[in-house]
Amino acid sequence: MIQILVNMIDVEAAKLIVRELSSIPKVIQIPLKRALGYVLSADILSPIYMPPFDQSAMDGYALKLAETLEYKLVGEVQAGSAENPSMKIGDAVRIFTGAAVPTDANAVIMQEKTKIEGTLLIVEEMPKLTANIRPLGEQIKKGEIALKKGTELSPAAIGFLAGIGVSEVTVFQKPSVAVVVTGDELVSSGQVLERGQIYESNGIMLANALQKTGFDVPTIVRVKDDYAATKNLLKAQLEKQDFVLISGGISVGDYDFVGKALLELGVEQLFYKVRQKPGKPMFLGKTTTSIVFALPGNPAAALSCYYQYVLTALKKAMGLPKFSLKKVYLPLAKTYLKKGNRAHFLKAKLTHTGVEVLDGQSSAMLFSFAYADALIYIPQDQMHTEAGTLVEVHLLP
Repeated sequence: MIQILVNMIDVEAAKLIVRELSSIPKVIQIPLKRALGYVLSADILSPIYMPPFDQSAMDGYALKLAETLEYKLVGEVQAGSAENPSMKIGDAVRIFTGAAVPTDANAVIMQEKTKIEGTLLIVEEMPKLTANIRPLGEQIKKGEIALKKGTELSPAAIGFLAGIGVSEVTVFQKPSVAVVVTGDELVSSGQVLERGQIYESNGIMLANALQKTGFDVPTIVRVKDDYAATKNLLKAQLEKQDFVLISGGISVGDYDFVGKALLELGVEQLFYKVRQKPGKPMFLGKTTTSIVFALPGNPAAALSCYYQYVLTALKKAMGLPKFSLKKVYLPLAKTYLKKGNRAHFLKAKLTHTGVEVLDGQSSAMLFSFAYADALIYIPQDQMHTEAGTLVEVHLLP
């Protein structure tokens, strides 16, 4: 029987292996309305000028400026109207926000600074030339780069593209993901717990973490602590998924079958066990078509590993140019004493003066993670960190 090899490595070495995972995303074309969270695979050039005409920035009056405060009203232009009234010096046209400014007009005055007397418009002050006119192409000109390759399509980006007439986009296809949950002791929420049982939380937790990353609801499958069942289920998922995330079964207990099954299925082991807390028993492997992360069964450890490693690999596979959590350096609220020779990822909360370590750092405890908005990274050789010391802080998404 092939045995999983323990080649415990440091955090930075593990992260380097993750960053160097070769993953060339497929390119697809999809409707803009379905593109939220996808990443552009090529630059998008604007097909039009935006705005596509000189546009009024407010409700008021378009003027052909004259050396007078009295103007003759000669027409009206509503937003969306193709009207283009001819104007002479001293003429005014009623106009509304977003409407096309008449070709002959050279300024717009807001209606609050005017009054009407019969057919005359009286202005309080002489506006400056081109005042309150958004010129043709002010936001972007035809043929200019609207959004660059590697841009993640946010609601604002989608709105911008829709505003310049883009209806379809070429993007990197999101990889398919399955979450495999192991453990005889696990039961679904809503069932009555028997002695020795606990509610399963890692599946829904990881699924929601994936959704927050921009994925659709992933495949979630459960398997009992049985070698044959574990091997068969993993084989099926490896054959059809780009990523397989496994929760539990990767430690060294008598009923931990994941590592052995993966190697029997031909998964290339990249590392097993990272010198960190929480999350030491983590496995990374690959096949010709899939990437496999076997995460610890303890919930806080699994989520920490997701943020530190899985998220990086997923973002790279999505075509994003930046993979890792945003990193900042902030003063530590209270002195922290680290035991052992492993690096620590500490659930933390940002404050107005820095960052504080939360209570409940056990790898089994999720309640503190529910309040956390950051993880503090304490390197393995840093045992004593004084209050006020700048520490490396990874901001949670």
